[in-house]
Amino acid sequence: MNAKRQALGKGLNALLADSNTDITGKNPVPLNNIAEIPINEIEANPFQPREAFNDADLEELVESIKVHGIIQPVTVRKIGRGKYQLISGERRIRASIRAGLKSIPAYVRIADDQGMLEMSLIENIHRENLNAIEIGISYKRLIEECDLKQEELAARIGKNRTTVTNYLRLLKLPEEIQLALRDNKLSMGHARSLITIDDKDHQLAILDIIIKEDLSVREVEELVKQDKSDVIQRTDTQESKVNTRSQQVEYTQWEKKFSDIYLTKVKIKPKKDGRGEVVIPFRSEEELERIASLISKK
Repeated sequence: MNAKRQALGKGLNALLADSNTDITGKNPVPLNNIAEIPINEIEANPFQPREAFNDADLEELVESIKVHGIIQPVTVRKIGRGKYQLISGERRIRASIRAGLKSIPAYVRIADDQGMLEMSLIENIHRENLNAIEIGISYKRLIEECDLKQEELAARIGKNRTTVTNYLRLLKLPEEIQLALRDNKLSMGHARSLITIDDKDHQLAILDIIIKEDLSVREVEELVKQDKSDVIQRTDTQESKVNTRSQQVEYTQWEKKFSDIYLTKVKIKPKKDGRGEVVIPFRSEEELERIASLISKK
């Protein structure tokens, strides 16, 4: 009894180090168990839908891993002796490398490429903070590459078909609007209003107004009802009264510089009289202290 209590007291590390549960050892165990795997044996997921990772969020995860370790194992598939391929958990892998870890706990699964793609995309849709465009791309890939119908996809991800359709429709918007969505310059609600317009110039004119005047979704819904000529005239008037396009480029450059310095998405909000605000968001008291420390050093 004492021996049993002592073994249980060792926790997860003891289980992972046990030869009975180490799939990299001489006596491999059934798949779908957890094993501690060297990070350098894990290949990147070729089907990863996420293209960009927020550096500030990643750094928060790094600090958490340094203190608490990996709370949620990544998922991999075994593709050879001492060789694995990531199915989901790229943020955790990247953060673990930054934190200096040499190995990581992982669930080991069997999956062919299509099964892997489906699992990876569905995992990311549910667990990662994907933006609307990344979700739309993930839905499209599931439909096209896994040969699913919209109804089947909706059932697998636990959404209704209308939700799936709305995300897929975003991918038909002009590239400029998709980029604005990706960069969180407008919301899903804004974009859904723009979808109802067929004319690209009309859509882009409204996009310009949304960004410059920080319109609400309700205001955009009213704006799309106006004639194209009225919207274009409003943008022309706005251009002469607010900032020139060169100023907008300059503001964007400053936003990037500030964001790189403070490792968070800094926003510059200019006003008509030449004044404005620099907004530095934070998600916790610790992050606020980190930003304040950086500011005090400048």
